[in-house]
Amino acid sequence: MKPFGRVVVCGVGLIGGSFALALKAKGLVREVVGIGRTRASLERARELGVIDTIATEWPEALDGAELVLLAMPVGQMEAVMTAMAPHLGPDTLVTDAGSTKRDVIEAVYTHFKTHLEQIVPAHPIAGAEKSGPDAARADLYAGRKIVLTPLSENRPEAIARVREAWAATGGHLHDMTPQEHDRVFAAVSHLPHLLAFALVHEVSGRANAEQLFGFAAGGFRDFTRIASSHPEMWRDICVANRHALLAELDTYLTELAWIRALLSQADGDSLQKLFGEARDAREAWLAGKFDA
Repeated sequence: MKPFGRVVVCGVGLIGGSFALALKAKGLVREVVGIGRTRASLERARELGVIDTIATEWPEALDGAELVLLAMPVGQMEAVMTAMAPHLGPDTLVTDAGSTKRDVIEAVYTHFKTHLEQIVPAHPIAGAEKSGPDAARADLYAGRKIVLTPLSENRPEAIARVREAWAATGGHLHDMTPQEHDRVFAAVSHLPHLLAFALVHEVSGRANAEQLFGFAAGGFRDFTRIASSHPEMWRDICVANRHALLAELDTYLTELAWIRALLSQADGDSLQKLFGEARDAREAWLAGKFDA
């Protein structure tokens, strides 16, 4: 793979920082420029070696840039694209790491009308409950799935070059439509986060919350781990993908209503059957039987 000269990362936390570190670890970038809304995060990223240079304005950041990664929360995409678009040249490729795709692509069509051939949307399926530059690591994407949702207007060579960049992080690439992407991740990512946040919030609001948290152990910890995730990021994801997420939430509520009925009837046989089917499905997933 031909190395990149100048790569710009907007949002230098876990996702953007890990992308930069992965390219750096393989010697595939000469300079990483960081830009973002929080100066302290940029300074910390430079101190850690995640980025090499801080840019405060888009003309400065984009000067000579070969690739831009938009790695901020999806709720910030609109404002960032508005600021960035007037300064984007024809030779700079752009990709993103947004956890939702239809809203991001709508913003692309709005703000990059004359640059559609060079904007290749993506979503790395990797993360952690921690955020910020200190959470970034070079192997975050190793062995993980990375979804590309190319635009029909994309130049083939632009897709190929962006694909090379993401593949260099160690991830396994898959193509999806934006609609398929948002439906799938509403079910297996956005809904679990919503449920984890909801459970912790509900327990924390009880009069005996201190007692409950005091006795909570492994099961509660495992189920609620992702409730330690970045609240702003997950607010933006849930709002952006709310239609697909509402459909998944309704389906889950139907499942809960069925389980409630089984409990009220003390139907132990049916509960055991349900639990067994769920366990078998999870074990099959862990064994890789559902790999895409």
